[in-house]
Amino acid sequence: MITNLQRLEMETKGINIEQNELTVHLLENGLQPHDEYNATSSTSKRNIYKSALSILEGIANNPQTMKNYTIDDTSVSYFHNNLITRIHDLERKIRVMQDDDTKDSGNFFLLFSN
Repeated sequence: MITNLQRLEMETKGINIEQNELTVHLLENGLQPHDEYNATSSTSKRNIYKSALSILEGIANNPQTMKNYTIDDTSVSYFHNNLITRIHDLERKIRVMQDDDTKDSGNFFLLFSN
């Protein structure tokens, strides 16, 4: 059994963020941090992705934070490009994912994804 907090940490591996901040992102996306992660729930998975997306957007919007995540052999520009690519990938996944409550919520947006 893993918690929503542990699942979010898996999704944002390599990014060191305090648990208080991770908790806020989960709560803002409708998940209780210490509840068991429901791997069969599309809504839970979607909300984990939304939480990860908000974390990555926060990093992308703060150049000082980006400097903290670069390693000696990578540039901020390279890190930023990879970060933006990951953000776009998560946005696309979220757009096309179905909710548990609706059967066809993602199909309409698939038409407009890049």
